[in-house]
Amino acid sequence: MSAQTIQLELPEAVYQQIQRAAEKAHRPFNDVLIEAVSAAAPVMEMPSGPLRTALAQMAYLNDAALWQAARTTMPQATRGRLQDLHDQMQRTGLDAPDQKEEQDLLALYKETILVRAQAAVLLKHRGYDIGNLKQFDPLE
Repeated sequence: MSAQTIQLELPEAVYQQIQRAAEKAHRPFNDVLIEAVSAAAPVMEMPSGPLRTALAQMAYLNDAALWQAARTTMPQATRGRLQDLHDQMQRTGLDAPDQKEEQDLLALYKETILVRAQAAVLLKHRGYDIGNLKQFDPLE
């Protein structure tokens, strides 16, 4: 993979944030900066909002935090409720409050998938074998 050298002026606050993240992770500043840019690039295609910000900031997490994020699942009670709503929807349909709850839980499910995927990408970029993740469905 070829590399391009650029000169970049960072605001002091951003520089300090990356510096602290690099020190905390015991990694070179340049590696953390490259990882942050790499992680943010695909996220920038998402609509702006808290999830996009959170996914982009995952590049600053240390390896242990990324492994934890990569294995995140929805709580069992939440998974069960979502399954119950899906079953009810197939049997009799959902009223408006249940439809809203189902949509909210489905959004949480999608966010869980995105967090897991972003963590896996970052771990892979850091050279880890991510083949041993429970990568499939967080509803398992």
